[in-house]
Amino acid sequence: MTTVELTRFHVVPEHVERLLAARPAMLADFRADRSGFLGARLVRLPGDEWLDIVHWQTPEDFASSRAKGANLPGIRAFFDAIDHVVSAEEGTTIEDEDER
Repeated sequence: MTTVELTRFHVVPEHVERLLAARPAMLADFRADRSGFLGARLVRLPGDEWLDIVHWQTPEDFASSRAKGANLPGIRAFFDAIDHVVSAEEGTTIEDEDER
């Protein structure tokens, strides 16, 4: 089981390219600076909304990451492209991909 962060957010159309260009550096910063970061998937939804699905080893890893905020340039650039957060939730996986 892992902890899953589900963040739904809105991006104005003129900032989409900036968001996508910032994504690789954000992920690199997470890998370098965020203990327990396992990976992330970005999903484009209708209506200029996006869903970021981030996997953490433990709830404590997720809480520690959240406390750090946009502390590195790649993370800050990605967050700056977001117009506003629609919702943020935390959950726990019941099965891992390799268990299917």
